[in-house]
Parts: sequence; structure tokens; C-alpha cells
Amino acid sequence: MNGYRDLNVYQEAHRVGVEVHKFSLKMPKFELYETGSQIRRASKSISANIVDTCGRRRYQADYVKFLVYSQSSCDETNEWLTYIKDLYEGLATAGQKLLEEIDGLGRQINAFIQSVEARTRN
Repeated sequence: MNGYRDLNVYQEAHRVGVEVHKFSLKMPKFELYETGSQIRRASKSISANIVDTCGRRRYQADYVKFLVYSQSSCDETNEWLTYIKDLYEGLATAGQKLLEEIDGLGRQINAFIQSVEARTRN
């Protein structure tokens, strides 16, 4: 592996983070600094923690810990998307599409964690 940019999970996390950011800007103006800010931070934290973990590859516990942080940010993003989808009918269809993407990303991150843990057991 040459770096985090080569990881499919990073590429997907970054892409989804960009999509969530754009989606959040379609919310009502009064939500841009509350829910909008929360979902933007959570979604960007997914890829940011993957970047952080790659710098810690030598330290197995930290490597897994930051991947777990990434998974947690993914779960948080899922919850914020669910709120937005449930609160704003006009955003429900786009919100549902993003929820499906976030669910897939969560599965990818989980598989990556399992892969890292399995490598260290062998």
C-alpha cells in the first residue's frame, strides 16, 4: 500500500463526505449551523480518521482504534441523515440514497477493521 489515497475505503469515505456536505447545504437556512454543521463534521471525520489511522500503521492498537473512530463517525452520520430524512420531506429521497451509501461504507469499514485485526493474529 502506498498510502491512504490508495485505499478503496478511504476513496469511498471521501466521496460520501463530499456528497453529504452538498446535501446538508440543501437544508433550511436555520438548520445550516446546527444539524448541518453536525452532519458535515461527522461525515468528514469518517475519511479523516482513515487518514489518521494510516499514519499509525506501526502501532496496531492505534491503527484499529482510529478505524473504530471512523466507524463511529459513520454511525453518527447515519443518525443525522435519518433525522434530516424524517424531518424534511423534500430531502427524504436524497437522504435515503445517502443512508444506503453510508450503510455500505460502514460495512466496508467494518471489513477493513476485521482484515487489520486478522493480519495481526497470524
